[in-house]
Amino acid sequence: MVMAYREIVLYLHYEKSRNEKMRNMENPFKFGTIVEEEYFTDRVKEVAYIKEFVNSANHLVIISPRRFGKSSVVAKAVKQTGRKHITVNLQQVTSVSDMSAKLLREFFKVHPLERVRHLITHFRIIPTVSSNPVTGSMDVSFQPGVDDSVVLEDVMTLIEQAHSERDRIIIVLDEFQEIRDLAPKLDKKLRSIMQEQKHINYILLGSQESMMTDIFENKKSPFYHFGEMMRLGKLPREDFHRYLSERLAGCYPDTCNALADSILDYTGCHPYYSQQLAANVWQIGVLQPDISDPLRAAVDYIVTTHGLDYERLWMNFKRTNKWIMQRLSSGKPLQTGEYRTSTVYSALKRMQKDGYVIYADRYEMEDPFFREWIVRENK
Repeated sequence: MVMAYREIVLYLHYEKSRNEKMRNMENPFKFGTIVEEEYFTDRVKEVAYIKEFVNSANHLVIISPRRFGKSSVVAKAVKQTGRKHITVNLQQVTSVSDMSAKLLREFFKVHPLERVRHLITHFRIIPTVSSNPVTGSMDVSFQPGVDDSVVLEDVMTLIEQAHSERDRIIIVLDEFQEIRDLAPKLDKKLRSIMQEQKHINYILLGSQESMMTDIFENKKSPFYHFGEMMRLGKLPREDFHRYLSERLAGCYPDTCNALADSILDYTGCHPYYSQQLAANVWQIGVLQPDISDPLRAAVDYIVTTHGLDYERLWMNFKRTNKWIMQRLSSGKPLQTGEYRTSTVYSALKRMQKDGYVIYADRYEMEDPFFREWIVRENK
């Protein structure tokens, strides 16, 4: 009787200590931003390939659906080269002069203004440059109404002249397909500048496969065969499973393997949503360890949290798009005769461009939690 009481006391003490320790542990999963170091999910071969490729004088084009981790892969590879690098996301650019200003601002992060001041004096249009007291970085802007072509050419010439064959810089342009919407004939202007540069390696990323393919594979495009084409798919399941189970073991030592399998089954190995679901499963294990099905609880939490956003999206979809998403969410075929094949195909391409549908061996909903919401709302 005494031994039983002592064992109970020891067990309760162990559980209390374990729970306190768990609450103090940092969530081992990260999503929504560029991830690196301990949060980075494998991609060893891809990182090594990119790292070695940019050591040549060639350029690289990477195509991958949104949230597949291409920006994180490139950021890790570029960092490992130890070379100077500049990254600009063209989705955040509003005009050609804004693109030039962002390139110049990033340039100042790797080259102090004092060292390149003499090069800026050769600009035909002088930018406004000031120090941001909050961030400590340089703010750069051009006066409205300036000649965008001149500004872009001056900035890119500056970057080229500040480097040499032995000291090439890497420029990463994310969501590169956006150049077609920024300004008419911008692709021709940009290509004419790039083809004269010898001291820059470009890595051009894009999430719209059809647009990126047209830019780099269409013989009439200025960027036809500009660089080596690389397509980044989903993570291999075995590698992703190992990554998840190793980190879940800290919270679920006995069920980490089964949970990793369930997470990947639910998300279809999608990098972003797998990280998101795993992060919520972990959080439930820390705060509500008595829940018997943490995966279902995590899914319910995410769907409920984003329910209002999903409803707003749904109300703005056309009837054809709603029908297609209902069919994809429930796993039903699209070829039913209810809509013409050309109509379905055109709608799929539009939704793929907008990021609601992805194609990886087959068309599927990009967001598994939106898929869940659609199924629940249409029961």
